[in-house]
Amino acid sequence: MGAVFVYSASNYVAQRDYGDKYYFLKKQIIGYFLGVIAFIFFSFLNLDKLKKFALPILLISLLLLALVLTPLGKEAYGAKRWIGVGGFTVQPSEFARLAFIIFSATYFSSDMERVKTFKGMLPVLIAGGITCLLIIAEPNMSVTICMGALMLVTLFIAGIKVKHLLLILFPVLLALPLLIIAEPYRLKRLMAFLDPWASPKGEGYQLIQSLYGLGAGGLFGVGLFNSRQKLLFLPFAESDFILSVIGEETGFMGILFLFTLCGIIVWRTVKNALESKNLFHYLLCLGIASLFIIQIAVNALVVTGSIPPTGIPFPLVSSGNTQILTFMGAFGIVNNVHKQSKIN
Repeated sequence: MGAVFVYSASNYVAQRDYGDKYYFLKKQIIGYFLGVIAFIFFSFLNLDKLKKFALPILLISLLLLALVLTPLGKEAYGAKRWIGVGGFTVQPSEFARLAFIIFSATYFSSDMERVKTFKGMLPVLIAGGITCLLIIAEPNMSVTICMGALMLVTLFIAGIKVKHLLLILFPVLLALPLLIIAEPYRLKRLMAFLDPWASPKGEGYQLIQSLYGLGAGGLFGVGLFNSRQKLLFLPFAESDFILSVIGEETGFMGILFLFTLCGIIVWRTVKNALESKNLFHYLLCLGIASLFIIQIAVNALVVTGSIPPTGIPFPLVSSGNTQILTFMGAFGIVNNVHKQSKIN
C-alpha cells in the first residue's frame, strides 16, 4: 500500500520537479529493500548481543542527533533534521527512539525494582530527556512529542507507580505551552488549528486542503490515482499527509482497511510480548508496539485536524527511507522474539 500510494501522491510533483514521475517510488522501493535486509538481520540476531550493546547503541543515536546540529546537518523548511552524506540523507530521530526502547528494555529487565523509585528510573529519564532536547533543538516538535509519549508509556509498561507517573507528567504538560510560545511559527500553527479558515492561504492552508481530500473521499473514494489534492494543492502529499490522499482515493473504507492492517501488526506484536517468557523480550515488543501506535495516532490526528498541524510520517506507508528502515528493523526484532518463544 505504501508503494502504491507514494506513487499516486507524488507522480505529478516528481514529474514537475525531477522529470521522472517514478522518482519517489524508486526511492521508496530502495527503502523497502533496505528494510527487508534490516528485518532479516534483526530476525536472526542474537538478542543477548542487542542487550549487551544497548548503551553503545543509545550513545551512537545521541551522537547522530548531535551531528544534525553541526554543518553535517541538512536544513530544509527552516529545520535541521537530517544528516547529509553525498546524495543520501538519514533522519537520526527515527533511530533514536528505537535505541531508547532497546536501552530502557535492557535497563528495566535487569532489575524490575528500579522502576519503583525515582533514583532507579533516573538513567531512563536522563536518556529520554536528552533525546527530547536534541530533537527539539532541530527543531522537530512532533517527534519530540512522540519521544516524550514513548518515554512515559515505557515507564508505565515497566510498572511505574501512578503517583510517580503523574509527577513526571505534570512538568511535561507544563513544558508544552512554553515550547509553543518559544517559537512564533508554532503559535501560528496553533492558531491555524483553532481556526484554519482564518488564514486559508497561510498557516491554515495545509489543513484545509487535507480536509478537502478526506471529505471528497466519502465512503469509497474517488478512485485509485484520481486524487485532485495531490496536484500541487496539498503540500507533502507523499509523506506527512499521505493519509489524506489515501482517504480521498479509497474513502473511509480504504482508511478502515489500512488501520485494520496496522491493528493486526500491533496485535501480533503484543501477542508475541505476552507469549514471551523473557522480560527483556517482553519489554522490547511492547515498546515497539507503543512506538508504532503513537506515530500512527499523531499522524492521523494531524491529518484530520484533531491536533495542531505538525510533520510526522505514517509508519511504513509515507515516503521516507529512514522510518521504513527503522520500523522494519524493529519488527525484525519482534519476529526474532516470536522465534525464540517457539523454541522455548
